[in-house]
Amino acid sequence: MLERLAAQIGLPHSGQQDPRVRVVHRLDKDTSGVLLFAKNVAAQRHLSHQFQNNAIEKEYLAIVCGRPSEREGDIDAPLAPHPTSPQRMTVFKRGRPARTLWRVEETFRDFAVLRCFPKTGKTHQIRVHLKHAGMPLAVDVLYNPPRAGTEPGIRLSQFKRGYRPTRGEDERPLIGRLTLHAHRLTFANLNGENVTIEAELPKDMRAVLNQLRRHSRR
Repeated sequence: MLERLAAQIGLPHSGQQDPRVRVVHRLDKDTSGVLLFAKNVAAQRHLSHQFQNNAIEKEYLAIVCGRPSEREGDIDAPLAPHPTSPQRMTVFKRGRPARTLWRVEETFRDFAVLRCFPKTGKTHQIRVHLKHAGMPLAVDVLYNPPRAGTEPGIRLSQFKRGYRPTRGEDERPLIGRLTLHAHRLTFANLNGENVTIEAELPKDMRAVLNQLRRHSRR
């Protein structure tokens, strides 16, 4: 994305010159949504300072397993690298402080849509916090792995009664990646004005929600 954006706006993406495109806000692989880049050093430092001081408002949408018993919540649980799995993070009482607020947007029989507001920016924070709270992402091979022998994903047969794929064909998932979307970022620009950037839900998440609304209302 960095290289594509740089080519689109005619700026370099590497080296020490200024202006050039620099990454400010990145996402986990297979998470969709808002990325943030700076076109010069001054903008990068200005935005990075806001991230470091948790001054940027971040909103994510997550499709999770289960039906939360409350309408909203506050997960305040420190995080640290997993002791035996270097790819993963885990809740650890002597880890780094991490806090995520959440609110229910929609509920279905076996899934829910949450709006998450991370107040810190730790690696895999939303994914680990939701798992810790008993609401793991519906698709997440690290923190909610599928049953042995099955591919990750949400499939129509999981919630549409009587649905069977066409004979002789494997059922394709409606979504096979992380069910997490960085929906909105709000920050102050160099002039001190608030700017909000919003990314619409991508096609695969829209497809899941459309089918859930049709076939999985309680």
